[in-house]
Amino acid sequence: MTAPSCCHPADGAEPPRQALVADPAHTDRTLARLRRIEGQLRGLQAMVADHRWCPDILVQVASVQAALRGVERELLRHHVSHCVAQALAGDDAAARDAVIDELVTLCTKREG
Repeated sequence: MTAPSCCHPADGAEPPRQALVADPAHTDRTLARLRRIEGQLRGLQAMVADHRWCPDILVQVASVQAALRGVERELLRHHVSHCVAQALAGDDAAARDAVIDELVTLCTKREG
């Protein structure tokens, strides 16, 4: 375990990490997509509360899942094109290895 410091709280919890490159347009587009998905989820709740036909609900569930996969794809694209590319272009071998390991972990978690 890492020793407590300003970057590593004493309770061992990792502090939230910040993006190296924060593109306001990308952030706005991502938030807009997530708000649409939030609306879709509220619609799903209403469909269940109204006892709608299960196949209709399942179609909407698939729609939400596809929308989330789209957000995931764009976030991954942004991460690779900025954070990963920057680490791979740098001279720090440990940083390169860490970002490669992180990317492999992200991709394999998505499969399961």
